[in-house]
Amino acid sequence: MSDAIRPRRSVLYMPGSNARALEKAKTLPADGYILDLEDAVSPDAKETAREQVCAAVSGGGYGKRELIIRVNGLDTPWGGDDLVAAARARPDAVLLPKVESARMVSDARAALRAYGGGDIPIWCMMETPMGILHAEEIAASGAACFVMGTSDLTKDLHAQHTRMRLPMLTSLSLCLLAARAYGLSILDGVYLDLADEEGFRESCLQGLELGFDGKTLIHPKQVAPANEVFAPDADRIAYSRRIIEAYEKALAEGQGIVVVDGKLIENLHVEDARRLVALDDAIKAMAEG
Repeated sequence: MSDAIRPRRSVLYMPGSNARALEKAKTLPADGYILDLEDAVSPDAKETAREQVCAAVSGGGYGKRELIIRVNGLDTPWGGDDLVAAARARPDAVLLPKVESARMVSDARAALRAYGGGDIPIWCMMETPMGILHAEEIAASGAACFVMGTSDLTKDLHAQHTRMRLPMLTSLSLCLLAARAYGLSILDGVYLDLADEEGFRESCLQGLELGFDGKTLIHPKQVAPANEVFAPDADRIAYSRRIIEAYEKALAEGQGIVVVDGKLIENLHVEDARRLVALDDAIKAMAEG
């Protein structure tokens, strides 16, 4: 599956130290998993988590779901060994925590390359004020995806968790701008209140409207609503297909103007239509296994 059209509507954090959770992940309809060696794992369980996560990635059984290993920082006692193990397990990507500079990305890439994993895509947690201020530099470093760490960011900003996330909008927008400028994917942060289903859905809708590709999740119950919100609906797909058909017909007939449902269609509309149709096709391919 092309990375450019890979569905990332729902990417669920899974604690690497929980073997049952890693097994259950094979049955959930999430588009991807962040197999966590960092925040979700206590210091005394780091090595066990690393072994279990790498065994899970190497063993397979997850179908077309994307598997990302979140390693510990290179400035910790575990980060270097995490990267060595990840290079050998070959997940779909490695996620670096608390990225604040392009140098952090290049250091991780060099470590992966030293053990044969230099072509593994690197994702970046954007979760500190310094990281947000350096978003363009990090996006230009060759990273493949930004993951918003809004919990840590809220703490560092001395901000508050609000339903409309007004304290987060500047950070979210700066990272979106940087990601789109350099062709990265970008995932929205988690929603912490598992009892607030309405609030979670509103958060997904806000993320969709802002331009995120999908949302990171902390519980399996959040997968279905995230998939629903971030998937293009049937009406939009039908309209996109009409745009593509009308444009190609006009092109073949040498016409310079394309009108669909009374609206003038330009190249930018056609490009977006093709993106949505490709995403819809990719989602259906995932569902088919």
